[in-house]
Amino acid sequence: MEAGLELTLNEGKLLRQVNALIVAHLRDNNLSQAANAVASATMTPLSTEAPPNKLLELVAKILRCQQGLAVERDEASRGIPSGAIFDSVAGISAGYGSVHVPTSSVDFSAVQDTKGSSKSFPKHETRHVSEHKNVARCARFSPDGRFVATGSADTSIKLFEISKIKQMMLGDVRDGLVRPVIRTFYDHLQPINDLDFHPQNTILISGSKDHTIKFFDFSKTVARRAFRVIQDTHNVRSVCFHPSGEYLLAGTDHPIAHLYDINTFQCYLSANLQELKANAAINQVRYSSNGSMYVTASKDGSIRVWDGVTAQCVRPILGAHGSTEATSASFTKDQRFILSCGKDSSIKLWEVGTGKLVKQYLGAVHTQLRCQAVFNETEEFILSVDEPNNEVVTWDALTAEKVARWPSNHIGAPRWLEHSPAEAAFVTCGNDRSVRFWKENP
Repeated sequence: MEAGLELTLNEGKLLRQVNALIVAHLRDNNLSQAANAVASATMTPLSTEAPPNKLLELVAKILRCQQGLAVERDEASRGIPSGAIFDSVAGISAGYGSVHVPTSSVDFSAVQDTKGSSKSFPKHETRHVSEHKNVARCARFSPDGRFVATGSADTSIKLFEISKIKQMMLGDVRDGLVRPVIRTFYDHLQPINDLDFHPQNTILISGSKDHTIKFFDFSKTVARRAFRVIQDTHNVRSVCFHPSGEYLLAGTDHPIAHLYDINTFQCYLSANLQELKANAAINQVRYSSNGSMYVTASKDGSIRVWDGVTAQCVRPILGAHGSTEATSASFTKDQRFILSCGKDSSIKLWEVGTGKLVKQYLGAVHTQLRCQAVFNETEEFILSVDEPNNEVVTWDALTAEKVARWPSNHIGAPRWLEHSPAEAAFVTCGNDRSVRFWKENP
């Protein structure tokens, strides 16, 4: 009897917690009418507190567990050991992914009047660290910030170890020259468009104009070629791993992102093109921090938010950058906002729940290159490029005021800027073939 009563009480407590999460989620996403209705029906206080996106995180975890079990059952029925794709890299590169990455985020809805309260962006030093044989087109940091990779029009990929770059910049060299490039991969037939690191394993993927996505194991010192290849049907403009590492997205010349299961390489497409009015290539695709959503930036100037499980478009922002290309789009850490950049020389912050424009960051011209706007590691600042002046420009993320303009030190404007997720450091690369590393002055 007592056990049954305890079970009933626990179920009631759990139900109240779920109701509170639902009400808080609806309220925080500006769905006031729905929040009031649920609160009234469940006798839940409308002012109930819950961590941002806690409901989405819990649902995403449940779905990932269900998907994982389905994959394991399917693999078992076909005689495939679980996680076979990464058998060769299990247990290598001790500590990969274990470095603490800042998780705090700026609440852009908390501060209304921020004029005159801009923060100072710390001074940085920069160093030329390497160069490709042709245009350096893209760069990506590993999730733990220990590595950065660059891709080039010469079809090569260079992998740098950040600690060696810092050692080179300090001049602390006792046994000859420090070589920050620890791997160079050659396996594409055409220029590299984008790169990404697996969230748990030492795997680097690349998307290329040759219609392929290639998997490189960078734990092996002698490997120069990909160990797996996905053959797509289009020019692969952008790639992004799901936070679980089980799936990846490819933005291509096709107007809908291609979702791949990395164990089976099965490709999933969704949505009705006519209903979406989508007919332009995708310049960039990025997952949110827990994989519950992803965002695409398209050549027709539109940004679209997609459900990370059903792959259905849930928030189209048509003409986000007018009729000019939207060149980049990414979520804030709390998944409540999207930062986008376009060839209309504007950088914009959008609220995911409503699709409303929250802030604009103006004063830098970018009309030619596929440049992107990025947050620094704390999301207090936004960085991008001014093409005519060949400068790296920084804004205070809350006030939208420019707080720094620095010469890029490239010959011609950089075409790509990527910030470390773990510290005050970033890389730039461009048409002069060079790769530069920037870090905050001590």
